[in-house]
Amino acid sequence: MKNNSSVICIGELLIDFFCTDVDMNLVQGQNFEKQAGGAPANVCAAIVKLGGSALFSGKVGNDPFGHFLKNILEEVNVDTSMLVLDNEHPTTLAFVSLKANGERDFVFNRGADAFLTEDELDKEKIIESSILHFGSATALLNDPFQSTYLHVMQEAKDEGKFISFDPNYRIDLWKGRRDQFVELAQKGIAIADFVKVSDEELEIISGMNDLSDGIEVLHQLGALVVAVTLGKEGTMISNGQNMEMVPSIKVDSIDSTGAGDAFVGATLYQLARAPEPKSVLKDFEQLKQIIFFSNKVGAMVCTKVGAISAIPTHEEVIGFKDKLINSY
Repeated sequence: MKNNSSVICIGELLIDFFCTDVDMNLVQGQNFEKQAGGAPANVCAAIVKLGGSALFSGKVGNDPFGHFLKNILEEVNVDTSMLVLDNEHPTTLAFVSLKANGERDFVFNRGADAFLTEDELDKEKIIESSILHFGSATALLNDPFQSTYLHVMQEAKDEGKFISFDPNYRIDLWKGRRDQFVELAQKGIAIADFVKVSDEELEIISGMNDLSDGIEVLHQLGALVVAVTLGKEGTMISNGQNMEMVPSIKVDSIDSTGAGDAFVGATLYQLARAPEPKSVLKDFEQLKQIIFFSNKVGAMVCTKVGAISAIPTHEEVIGFKDKLINSY
């Protein structure tokens, strides 16, 4: 089920060091597990594993961590021709430990991903792509990447490209700057055709407690379609004319890491297969079918550990559906 239409995901690729010691902060922790991180990279991996074509665009250090990340993407056949290896800045690193009460201890060492500039992007490949996804948790934090991100998003929109946007709010990254996050996220939403948010992000960005009121605010900003992911409950989807809850499937969740990115990847994989992705957004019945498939992919990711390794293939998604049907 190969797809010739490419999706380009622009954003961060980084190393997550997870403390494997139980109930310890980063001062006490001794043992750490190295994992590939970065929401746009997870989205790319989901698209490719499902049978589509995706390119990752971002910057890592020209160091062992950067080469590790490049290899991880290439192992799942993500196109890394737009990945820049930076000789001046190291790969971005995040260190995380978890306390028994659920609180996180978080240290973020920002590196190369912050320094991606517009002249380092392959504009020909951007023009050739069918969809551009902007779903970086770090891109909007600082310049030069912030300006690069928003300008390329607007430029691609002006070229008639399909724009996907996930604000990817991370409280650890925006402490004391939430108002700035809201302002920048609203700029991205104003440009986007498809916007994916969590219910928490919707409330923060829209200022509304009610789900439907919050969605209406995002439509007023400019979003054509809004998807609000609600975990095991499913996804509220709206195209401005219709709004409906699309259910998810029941699974035994082990690790929800990367589930939202897999949902986005599954959605873009399906949209990229359409001759005109924007026309799909107007067909609400088709849109609901797409979101149900994406819900299923996100749920399946929760049944395994590891954001990228847990992503299923298209055949596994279909097979999982058959098992569910046979079990009733």
